[in-house]
Formats: sequence, structure tokens, C-alpha cells
Amino acid sequence: MVMPCFSPETGQLRCPNLQPVISARNLNHFYGEGELRKQILFNIDLDIYTGEIIIMTGPSGSGKTTLLTLMGGLRSAQGKGCLNILGQELHGASEVQLAHLRRHIGYIFQAHNLLTSLTARQNVRMSLELHEHFLESDMDALAAEMLTAVGLGHRVDYDVQNLSGGQKQRVAIARALISQPRIVLADEPTAALDKQSGRDVVELMQKLAREQRCTILLVTHDNRILDIADRIVTLEDGRLVDPSASAPRMIH
Repeated sequence: MVMPCFSPETGQLRCPNLQPVISARNLNHFYGEGELRKQILFNIDLDIYTGEIIIMTGPSGSGKTTLLTLMGGLRSAQGKGCLNILGQELHGASEVQLAHLRRHIGYIFQAHNLLTSLTARQNVRMSLELHEHFLESDMDALAAEMLTAVGLGHRVDYDVQNLSGGQKQRVAIARALISQPRIVLADEPTAALDKQSGRDVVELMQKLAREQRCTILLVTHDNRILDIADRIVTLEDGRLVDPSASAPRMIH
């Protein structure tokens, strides 16, 4: 367990002996050009460390999804400041660099984005096919093993279109985690689920992340799941509300 320290110079918590896997410094982001240019994020300072589960909350339109997609290399950084993910500075990064970064990140979205014409196993296997070091492995067996870990061992060869909403989200979690990413980014993963299914999904994410020692950043409006977080950060009008959000309260 690593305890953070307080910096009187910045008024923030720091973990000086740890290197954050996600680090934003004075991050600003804009949409549009010319007179239509609009600022979405303002002076974001945030450090996230290995093994943390961070929940990001805030009103609709506050910039949560924008920040999440920037951190995932899914959107080009437009504006000043620094955004470093797994040692890669994203401002000025090439498409090749971003593609390499994305191989180390798992994505889970409200719309699970599964290919409904394929089976659960085929959807999960597709994630492995993006990684050369898995190509010599028995990817079908690995996919089945991961689906069993998320409670779908009896649905491995079911067409995704025949699964329930909670089961589809479990397939999406299996797909995101099977390649053992260092970071998992989740955007409203429980929004379309009932209370129990939503709870099951986030507890499953929590369990597998702890086992794999990956970092989870989860955007949600669901107050029922806030207790799984090591730390909660809040965005309002594109600004980080909590001034101590740049380092963890505690890392397990």
C-alpha cells in the first residue's frame, strides 16, 4: 500500500515515488475553428496510477466523455497543455503512435459495440487478433476462458444478438480485458442495465482489474456504483472540481 503525501506548494496530493499511467497538466481542449471554436476542457490537472479505480462524475455536457476519449487516443488533442498516457505524450502524436497506445487500452462503452452477427467467442477473439504476441496462441480457448471468467461459460457460442443486455455488457468486458490492457476506459457501462445487472457488471470489472493490476477510469451518472471507486473526480463545465484529484488518496 502506498500512502500519498501533501504538497504545500501546490495544495495537492502527490505520490512522488510512483509514475502515473495517466497524467494531464493544464490540459485544455477545443471544438471547431474560427468563430465556431468552443472550449470544452479547462486547465485539467489529473494523475492516475496503476491499479486505481477512478470514477468520474458530473452533469451531462461537462466534458467527461471528451476527456475519456482524449485519454484513450480516440480523439486528437486540440489545445494547450500536456496529456501523457503510458509515457506517450498525445499532443503531436502520430497516428502510428496512437495506434500503438490503443493496443494497451481496453474500452467499454454504454453501447457495447459488439458485432451482433458473431458469437460471444468471436467478438472476444477479435480483440486478441490485434496483438501479434497472441497470434500463436489458441485464441478460441483464451476467449472461452475469459467468457467463463465473466460468467458466460454457458453462452460462449451464442450469437450476441440472442444475449440479454447484461450478458452483452459482460461480453464487452471480456473483450476489453482479454488482452490484459494496462488501462480500461469505461463510459456509462451500466446506463442501459437494471440495478442488479449494473452492480454485477461493475463488480466484475473491479474483480478482474484487481487480478490484472490494470487501471480503470469509469465515467458514470450511476450513484449506485460509486462505492467501488478508490477515488471520485468530478467535472463541471469542463473543469475539475476536486483540487486534490491529481493523485490517489490510497493505492492498494
